[in-house]
Amino acid sequence: MHKVKKSETIFGIARKYGITVSDLIKANPEMNDPGYELKKGDYIFIPRVKTTVTAKTGNTNIKVAKASSNSVKVGVLLPLHNVDGDGRRMLEYYRGMLMACEDLKKEGISIDINAYNLPIDGDVYQTLSMSGLSKCNVIFGPLYTKQVKPIAEFAKENGAKLVIPFSINGNDVASNSSIFQVYQSPEYFYNEVIKHFLYRFSNYHVVVIDCNDRTSDKGVFTFGLRKQLEERNISCSVTNLNSSDEMFAKSFSAIKPNMVILNTGRSPELNDVLERLDVLTGEHPSLAVSLFGYTEWLMYVKYNQDKFFKYDTYIPTAGYYNSYSTKVKTLENRYMRWFNSSMMDYLPRFALTGYDHGMFFLRGIYNNGKKFNGSSVDKNAVQTPLHFTKLGSGGYQNSGFMFVHYNRNNTISLINF
Repeated sequence: MHKVKKSETIFGIARKYGITVSDLIKANPEMNDPGYELKKGDYIFIPRVKTTVTAKTGNTNIKVAKASSNSVKVGVLLPLHNVDGDGRRMLEYYRGMLMACEDLKKEGISIDINAYNLPIDGDVYQTLSMSGLSKCNVIFGPLYTKQVKPIAEFAKENGAKLVIPFSINGNDVASNSSIFQVYQSPEYFYNEVIKHFLYRFSNYHVVVIDCNDRTSDKGVFTFGLRKQLEERNISCSVTNLNSSDEMFAKSFSAIKPNMVILNTGRSPELNDVLERLDVLTGEHPSLAVSLFGYTEWLMYVKYNQDKFFKYDTYIPTAGYYNSYSTKVKTLENRYMRWFNSSMMDYLPRFALTGYDHGMFFLRGIYNNGKKFNGSSVDKNAVQTPLHFTKLGSGGYQNSGFMFVHYNRNNTISLINF
């Protein structure tokens, strides 16, 4: 990293480090943005060029350094470009990982990264033939399902761990012992959620509200949960959002605390349910009513937070962006200083995901080498805690997730599993 001084220019910085202007711009893609200006105090990347080879992927040439023998050797195979949303999101993820490398360096951990732009139409086999990848301890990627199998086979052949960070189709993790799959399919995620729901809320009366959303994909949760409730003789009733006030009220228990579940994650239906609950609890103030929601509800917090507090709401999620966290604010400020831009407004934040993945895997591999299996619970995650479970003779599936609990006293608790 180079901290820009007053009056420095891109040409002057490139000359200082013995690289070309093109090399410098490729290491800092934001320099291609219209109106970009080099400002005093900015941090920019200086590509390492001593003892280098040139890795070519499509039209992208990236200089990569020869790895030292005592470092963790990392490969990144993601669309790292500014062409579309996929590229910009993965670029932010990669920047977060670089921030993790900077913090790991302070712990005495050396990291050598070979990063390659692998777009959706990229030549996987050409990329895998590039010098440096066969020596990697861990590879992050790909983003696209069709690229998984050849990269997974390459990783296994070369003794590397493959971290698949984002959503894909297929189940290669079940048969390839090199894979660490961070993404949880809806079936896997909700199966885990149901197990913890049954343990935590076994003394509740469950009220499932049919919201008449024929496009909903939440049946994988509500059907599975109702089946388990029936098998365990846990009381449950089903009502409809359009039911009369009398029929709606009869679905609730006056003795047990009630846990309300919608069969949709959409905002309009949630708002309609909240209005009906306001009427119900207004007429029956002794009723104990809680809500159990979906990860999408975290996008509605700025509109519904007060109601989430009022109804003691639990939201299951694999990652939680806590804007009140001091560590999150510190990383956001660092990101702004380093890259002269804010993190994109996504939930979760891609840079924070990259940071968490970098800290978890690179520190773990440095400390445990090939024995690293990700089984220890990640207690230091900023946004996306990880915890892996081995799948038979296959690879490792992330089973880490949490309940975000909006308490009635207007505080937020995170219950990690």
